[in-house]
Amino acid sequence: MDAIDHQIVALLRENARRSFQDIGRRVSLSAPAVKRRVDRLEAEGVIRAYTAIIDPAAMGWQTHAVVSLSCEGRMAAAEVRAAVRDHPEVAAAYTVAGDASAILHVRARDTAHLEDALERIRDTPGIMRTQTQVVLTTLFERPVSPL
Repeated sequence: MDAIDHQIVALLRENARRSFQDIGRRVSLSAPAVKRRVDRLEAEGVIRAYTAIIDPAAMGWQTHAVVSLSCEGRMAAAEVRAAVRDHPEVAAAYTVAGDASAILHVRARDTAHLEDALERIRDTPGIMRTQTQVVLTTLFERPVSPL
């Protein structure tokens, strides 16, 4: 990726619906040249998808928690993924180094819903325990920026 590719990615991150013509004006390229670059960035996997960023609270997900997940023995990453992926409350899951086997970002309507989701997660074979921190305020969330 060169400097222009980085600029194009940054502009698309600001607004994925931005036209190739608008991007071209900002990076001093023609719209077809921008399209070729975007097509290449997509083919190389740099741009994986285009999406709308939704406010979870506006969709009814008022409660957010970070959950440390402890598993029995040496559960492989694929097994941890299989254990949590069917729970719609799990927004993201990461394997980690340290005491926990994985860290989950969990969203729920309220604390009762969060408790229900945690109980269902703990009932999954291989899951030993969870440790939950309820998020009080999201100070900021930052998308990936080009280096």
